[in-house]
Amino acid sequence: MAAIEVRDLSKSYGDVRAVDGVSFEVPDGEFFGIIGPNGAGKTTTLEIIEGLRRPDSGDVVLLGERPWPRNPRLLPRIGVQLQASSFFERLTAREQIHTFASLYAVPGATADEWLERVGLVDKADTRVEDLSGGQNKRLSIACALVHDPEVVFLDEPTAALDPQARRNLWDLLSGLNESGRTVVLTTHYMDEAEVLCDRVAILDHGRLLELDSPRALIRGLERPTRITVPGDLAGLDGVPDLEHLEQTPDGVELTTARPAAVLDALARLDRLHGIAVAGGTLEDVFLEVTGREYRA
Repeated sequence: MAAIEVRDLSKSYGDVRAVDGVSFEVPDGEFFGIIGPNGAGKTTTLEIIEGLRRPDSGDVVLLGERPWPRNPRLLPRIGVQLQASSFFERLTAREQIHTFASLYAVPGATADEWLERVGLVDKADTRVEDLSGGQNKRLSIACALVHDPEVVFLDEPTAALDPQARRNLWDLLSGLNESGRTVVLTTHYMDEAEVLCDRVAILDHGRLLELDSPRALIRGLERPTRITVPGDLAGLDGVPDLEHLEQTPDGVELTTARPAAVLDALARLDRLHGIAVAGGTLEDVFLEVTGREYRA
């Protein structure tokens, strides 16, 4: 069963076609990523699915319901963390999440548990205007999840988070998905999408360019494997199936389309210690599909 069905979705702002004929489905329980350059249409697509914006054309079905016009039956079933969150002024972090919890008749004890899960217990009595950007982001995520929604929408949830908080949030989101929740994520971090998402949609100029699992997208790129071997070139010129061989400050870099054969040769030469193997990444796919030019 599909938790989300998007059919030929379009939305324009004046002459700008923000979303241009986008279609996809998100099965129940999937961790689904939407990536793309700035202005690609990610946030507009997400806001239409959430029922925050009216599409010009096309159709969205979310948990079997139309989200637009604003559908009150869906509100308890979805959790939304916006790219820019606004909180009630002069309330502490604990008061904020208790307020959100009360809207869904969620006990205060559950709200306190969510403060702990996002690492904000020590900031519970701090007013939101005094929280750092990363702390504010973590609080907004806790408020989106406090009522245990079936589908969670997260728009760049780890922006402004330090590496430790980011990895802790990855664990939290993976746990949500493993418990059966459907998660839809937009992000500019390709490693995040590669680690977390079952499938990834790449948008650009409002159009859906690619949709598949990160692994399948990377395989389709057919990028050669780079193997870095400590030391110098001695004995390596006879390694088979090399496309390129180069001495670098980090050792010798070997480029090949047949890494298994090269690794077998390195093992016979007793040169496996300390090697680094790097294949294609989702970032390589992203740049291949969307280009490398600067975006506003």
